[in-house]
Amino acid sequence: MLTRRDILHQGLRAGAIAMLRTSSAHALASWQASPSQKAAPDKMTSNTSQQLQHYPLPDFGPLPAELPAESRALAGKASLKAHADRHGLIAGAAVVVRALGQDKALDELIADQYGILVPEGELKWVALRPSQDRFDFALSDTLFEFARHRRMLVRGHTLVWHNSVPKWLAEGAASLDVRQLLVEHIETVVGRYRGRVHSWDVVNEAILPKDGQADGLRKSFWFDSIGPDYIELAYRTARAADPNARLTYNDYGVETDSAEDSERRKVILALLRSMQQKKIPLDAVGIQGHIKAASQNRIGSDLREYIAAIQAMGLEVYLTELDVNEDDVASDDVSIRDAAVAETYRTFLGVALANPAVKLVLTWGVSDRRTWLNDGPTHHLKQPNRPQRSLPFDPQYRPAPAFFAICGSLDEAPKRTPTTRNQYA
Repeated sequence: MLTRRDILHQGLRAGAIAMLRTSSAHALASWQASPSQKAAPDKMTSNTSQQLQHYPLPDFGPLPAELPAESRALAGKASLKAHADRHGLIAGAAVVVRALGQDKALDELIADQYGILVPEGELKWVALRPSQDRFDFALSDTLFEFARHRRMLVRGHTLVWHNSVPKWLAEGAASLDVRQLLVEHIETVVGRYRGRVHSWDVVNEAILPKDGQADGLRKSFWFDSIGPDYIELAYRTARAADPNARLTYNDYGVETDSAEDSERRKVILALLRSMQQKKIPLDAVGIQGHIKAASQNRIGSDLREYIAAIQAMGLEVYLTELDVNEDDVASDDVSIRDAAVAETYRTFLGVALANPAVKLVLTWGVSDRRTWLNDGPTHHLKQPNRPQRSLPFDPQYRPAPAFFAICGSLDEAPKRTPTTRNQYA
């Protein structure tokens, strides 16, 4: 099965957009940092960097031949999507598209439990752009067909991300019109799936305060090649390409009361306000929700106030990549670990879902058989040989305590007006 890291290493239309496309060398020099200034290390995404050592996926044995009876019993009214729908929410998950159609039990589980899917990597630049003059939509088209046949919605992830820049683009940027390439990429990808995507993560993880850039923006390929207005360019182009898709800004590290999360929330809110002042089209904010069990950092009023601030701007909130890292749980007892993970889900969702601006709840994966938290060393430093139990279903596709914690949290959430929907994929 292709992992997130594998994928990453594979390889309106007038007016405002036209104005944004053109930029003089003098303007470029006015914001660019010194070439000697390097981006700060980022632990959250370092699993996608090349490692000196190979970290194989855990061996969970053969795939289940069929869905366990206890999971089949949770279809229909007992499913995650049914619990969510009763409260005006949509439940979903990230999938690795190569697994679809290759694992009948997983296909059944996904169709039973979720109303919306998002691909882990198949809509990112590295997956879609093997070369400057070629797009490869084979896997992304497979996802849309899978969803269409099951009347499921699809989220688009992501049009601009610092950690998905094809080698040909990164190495040839000096001789390429990166601004024009970005516009053409968004027009092509968003245009292909126009009317079939619920929401697009247009820009993903654009801020990193410790980089010391203007307005807390991350020192990334896009920042260096285009300038800080790459964000505006991306959103205006995406809106023109699909006026009905919900345009989202997606980021991590905002969930706890830590000083680092506090600074990130402050910078993101400033970015959102700046976008609104410039009338840059934006409909929603994604909170990734990569959270930790047994962490010293608490989830509570800081997150509550952050969501309220986004709501006050008239924006929706999506929980886009939820999972629970249990590396800090000292015990190897599975029941203790599972209980800690379930309680962490309850705490986070209890805070987040209390605000009716939250419309989507997606986990970053379906089963512990496949989670990015096992892809590299960064997210299991304390328990390097212990596979994570971070998702609603265990490696045999049986419901974990996390499943019931999520269902309970959905049941306790106040009812809300559902999000605007595009057509089913």
